[in-house]
Amino acid sequence: MIPVLAWRNIWRNKLRSLVVIVSVMLGIFSGIFLIALTNGMVKDRVDTIIGLEVSHIQIHRPGFQQNTETKLYMPEASRMVSDIKRLPRVKASSKRWVLNAMISSAETGTGVKLVGIDPADEKLVTILHQKVVSGEYFPERSRNALLIGERLAKKLKVDLKNKCIITLQDADNNITAGAFRVVGIYRTENYMYDESVVFVRNRDVSRLVNLPETAAHEVAVLLKDDAFTPQLKQTLAKRYPHLEVQEWQQLSPEAGYLVSIMSQYMIIIMVVILLALCFGIINTMLMVVLERVHELGMLMAIGMNRRRIFGMIMLETIFLSLTGGALGMGVGSLVIHHYYLNGLDLYFWKEAYESIGYSSVIHPFIAAKDLIQTTSMIIVTGILSALYPAYKALKINPADAIRS
Repeated sequence: MIPVLAWRNIWRNKLRSLVVIVSVMLGIFSGIFLIALTNGMVKDRVDTIIGLEVSHIQIHRPGFQQNTETKLYMPEASRMVSDIKRLPRVKASSKRWVLNAMISSAETGTGVKLVGIDPADEKLVTILHQKVVSGEYFPERSRNALLIGERLAKKLKVDLKNKCIITLQDADNNITAGAFRVVGIYRTENYMYDESVVFVRNRDVSRLVNLPETAAHEVAVLLKDDAFTPQLKQTLAKRYPHLEVQEWQQLSPEAGYLVSIMSQYMIIIMVVILLALCFGIINTMLMVVLERVHELGMLMAIGMNRRRIFGMIMLETIFLSLTGGALGMGVGSLVIHHYYLNGLDLYFWKEAYESIGYSSVIHPFIAAKDLIQTTSMIIVTGILSALYPAYKALKINPADAIRS
């Protein structure tokens, strides 16, 4: 009886109730869309880090990450790759040479990170081949082929089939150099990556630095699911105790920090939104109580106890909050689903986003746990908003209320 009465009371003043419901709806919509947008940005960045830059797991000689010395290589890298590929949760694996080098064209030169890869294996581990916008991804029978970023190509003023000189140190710390021809130009969503990383075949690097083709500085491992990363890291660490095994959060600490801290930021933002809504609901419900002093006094006079009065006011407030919250989450979910399928293109901030490694096209999404968490917060907001108006209703004196 009390819930039915509370629901009917809401619609006695339709305009006021609709204003509150729309306010809650817009607040909840803004909150969950912001959460979804942030989730999409973080996921796109993490996918780029794993799919292009570092993979799920990398293996190196101890100290290589700090010094990047040519002599810190793994002699049996090819055999390691073959063994790792046979592990059940591994999707692909590849070995790489990673060297600091100088690249020069006829116009200018600059420092870069030179990555020597096996094109066939790398195609399974990274999405580099999908990022080629001009030329080819290491055509067969091409010797000393070079794949460079679009921004680096503009900086060096080179194009396809142009020759570049790569200078670096060999294993004996002697300066050596080789001529490489540009066969492909790639473009990613990370300007800094495009301008600082170049790719060649690992056999060409081996020949240049006079090291065996079976060796490498780095072994990258791509898994079937990121959830397997911690467990496989432990397995590889036991199998190769003399080597350093790291997962992507360690290799890219800013991304790991971003994932761990972003959910906390989103909760804070949602709390601020709901807190603002809370004061609006309290104000509205206080007006409702003050306008119905005579009515509430009559109800008390004919026998409705204070507990039921308190419950009725509480339910009216909670119903308003839940109705607005449900509409906000419904509309928000539809909008989020649309942009998840089609992408939200923030083209006017394209350069700003890509300068820090983010794509300007965002695919927002929201997890079920976020919706459950939001629902819980709405209920709590409704209860807190109802306490003071319901308390004021309890203070009404029936005799005074009837005479007023």
